[in-house]
Amino acid sequence: MTSMTRPGIPVIASLILAATLVFAPLSALAGDKGRINIPYVEWASEVASTNVIRVVLEEAGYNVRLTSVSAAAMWQSVGTGDQDAFVAAWLPTTHEHYLDRVRDRVEDLGPNLVGTRIGLMVPTYVEIDSIEDLNANARRFDRRIVGIEPGAGLMSLTERVIDEYGLRLRLIEGSDATMTGVLASAIRNNDWVVVTGWTPHWKESRWELKYLEDPKGIYGGEEYIHTIVRAGLKDDMPEAYAILNNFNWTPAHMAELMMMNEEGGDPYENAKRWVEQNRDLVDTWLP
Repeated sequence: MTSMTRPGIPVIASLILAATLVFAPLSALAGDKGRINIPYVEWASEVASTNVIRVVLEEAGYNVRLTSVSAAAMWQSVGTGDQDAFVAAWLPTTHEHYLDRVRDRVEDLGPNLVGTRIGLMVPTYVEIDSIEDLNANARRFDRRIVGIEPGAGLMSLTERVIDEYGLRLRLIEGSDATMTGVLASAIRNNDWVVVTGWTPHWKESRWELKYLEDPKGIYGGEEYIHTIVRAGLKDDMPEAYAILNNFNWTPAHMAELMMMNEEGGDPYENAKRWVEQNRDLVDTWLP
């Protein structure tokens, strides 16, 4: 009987390694290129964008750690180099004062989303159209403007709006969730309410809302959401830098994912689904 030649141990090892590389899912290889730290603010828009970039960076082999912080801490932590990047810089108006503090220690990669706006919003059934009309109807608004977390650029601008327009309404601090909760309750009862608002946001898909005119132009014009990275990231992690630099989507893309998050489920898992459903766009972000 003719004996069969058995492959040597090195050959077997090579075959096993080859099979592993062919059949192992991407997630099994994730993290081998190092860790990227990304801070973000708990706004619906930034929860969506941050989780999308996390998924894409993980697929590229990075271990991504997200940290929920205030807007001020988000900028400061990347400015000091403690965190690596974020995709939530509202410029040129909302976050201008944050950028001024760290301008020489970060790199602005430019807009990842074009077509945003900030200001005061009311339901369309509210019978005023300008910030200048708020005082005459202060009692109908319960003498309050419902805001988000203290320290946000939008809140700082709203405080300036109250001062320069001489508004007799107080700004209520809260969060994105509390603001939309108050808005939902008011709309159910057809009550008048005014909130700090921004576009894109899922609330515009759910309810009929309008911005109040800002004759003094304090809220500025069109805003853009930029990607900011720490100094030196390009040299330390060139592939991750390239992905962050290429990241670019539209308000419609963001609104789609925000609605998925609002309807339920984990934002990270929803971002995975969104990436799979928009693979052609995502591929353009890869180096």
